[in-house]
Amino acid sequence: MRRWLVILMVTAPLILWLAGCAPGGGDATENEPAGFFKGIWHGWIAPVTLVWGFFDRSIRIYEPLNTGWWYDLGYYMAVVGGFGGLSLVRGRKKGRKR
Repeated sequence: MRRWLVILMVTAPLILWLAGCAPGGGDATENEPAGFFKGIWHGWIAPVTLVWGFFDRSIRIYEPLNTGWWYDLGYYMAVVGGFGGLSLVRGRKKGRKR
C-alpha cells in the first residue's frame, strides 16, 4: 500500500506538469506553431486529452496552430507507435503459458 502511495505522490505532480503541454492549451501561437516534437507529444497524450476535452472546451487532441506536414508526421508516428506498441505487449502476454 505504501509503495502505491509513493508512486502516486511522484507521478501526480509530473502528470500535472506535463498536462500544461496539451494541444489547445495556449502555448502554440501563429508566430511559434507546434512542430514535429510537439506533434509526437500530442500523439502520445491523445487519449488523455480526449477525456480532458469533455471537461475543458479549450483542450483539443490536435493542435490547430501547427507547422503542417511535420506536425502531422510526429502526431501520426506517436499515435501509431504508441498504440501499436501497446497491442504488441498485450499480444505477448496472451501467448504465455501458465
